[in-house]
Amino acid sequence: MNKDKTGPSRRQFLTSAAAMGAGTVAATGARAAGPDPLITEVQPWAQGFGDGVDATPYGLPIRFEDDVIRRNVEWLTADTISSINFTPIHALDGTITPQGCAFERHHSGAIELAKQDYRLMINGLVDQPLIFSYADLERFPREQHVYFLECAANTGMEWAGAQLNGAQFTHGMIHNMEYTGVPLRTLLAEAGLDAAGDFKDKWVYVEGADASSNGRSIPMEKAMDDVLVAFKANGEALRKEHGYPVRLVVPGWEGNMWVKWLRRVEVMDGPVESREETSKYTDVLADGTARKWTWVMDAKSVVTSPSPQAPITHGHGPLVITGMAWSGHGKITRVDVSKDGGKTWETARLAAPGEDKALTRFYLDTTWNGEEMLLQSRAMDETGYVQPTKAQLREVRGLNSIYHNNCIQTWHVKASGEAENVEVS
Repeated sequence: MNKDKTGPSRRQFLTSAAAMGAGTVAATGARAAGPDPLITEVQPWAQGFGDGVDATPYGLPIRFEDDVIRRNVEWLTADTISSINFTPIHALDGTITPQGCAFERHHSGAIELAKQDYRLMINGLVDQPLIFSYADLERFPREQHVYFLECAANTGMEWAGAQLNGAQFTHGMIHNMEYTGVPLRTLLAEAGLDAAGDFKDKWVYVEGADASSNGRSIPMEKAMDDVLVAFKANGEALRKEHGYPVRLVVPGWEGNMWVKWLRRVEVMDGPVESREETSKYTDVLADGTARKWTWVMDAKSVVTSPSPQAPITHGHGPLVITGMAWSGHGKITRVDVSKDGGKTWETARLAAPGEDKALTRFYLDTTWNGEEMLLQSRAMDETGYVQPTKAQLREVRGLNSIYHNNCIQTWHVKASGEAENVEVS
């Protein structure tokens, strides 16, 4: 249910607060108590020249933003070679993730593979096995699409209860980029698929050039739909840690399917049942059986600010609550926000209409006067699916799962503006 809120507008608040001489941060911004030297005095940066145009040939963030970085959790894995780090989603806005901030997940470390050494083989049930160089791929008609990539284990530590204190650590195994590449169906068609016969029982097996190979089986239906062989992200070459020079993009499906350093695509009569799709990336239920082929990432959202790493610091008055939502089933159509742990909900404003299998930014412009809050967000997608509570997920899947945790997240915002991860099931 929605709870309609009425009250003074932001402009009214600032105007009335200034008129009353209120001592809030917002009112101080509207009417200064005295001269501000940052305005009235000439500052050092205005008294001389800045850097020349060649000071930084490849632009980097300014030093004042040096805390906006990927971070790992050291105790989560035995070493950093087969490990993961997390996108600083609490410090970002909009929807596009800069490559330098986008999380990494490796099974045997990030490798260096030069374009001139790159090869992609198409084999198996094809009319003519083919090998493509990087230069060959650039000659095919290409497409651009914005998609999110989410690790299946994102939020996995939270199954048993509130564990990690920060949106970066609970939900940061995700990024959202514009990919440029060639549809996989185009390359399969180039090899010819008459030998494959009826597609309904056919699969492709994809593997990478790194030591782990990370092989995964993909149904032919998906392979012939929206899967992309990508060689650019956000307009530039892929980063090494994201599979340079070529990776697979499998929109809406778990990140483990997005094989990096893509080296082979084999058309087959059935799935391989590899390590990464049997002992790993399956969902163990309460009775000990495991779900498999659970590729699609269901609708999910999280409030990124306020949150433990992004507390409220500006005092009472206008507050922007923001976060992001996504769904592997298509477009986000609505996000609701609760300040009281799910008792009442307000519909947030989407920054732009939801895009297919891409992040959507949401905002709730509100007023905060120091009251404690239990902040939650709840996403809905174009299929009608509604993001579940943790209790609803546990009822179906028990407590043994790691993967595909898309439950509603709760931040306890205190009167001080600080926030912490809590569980409200």
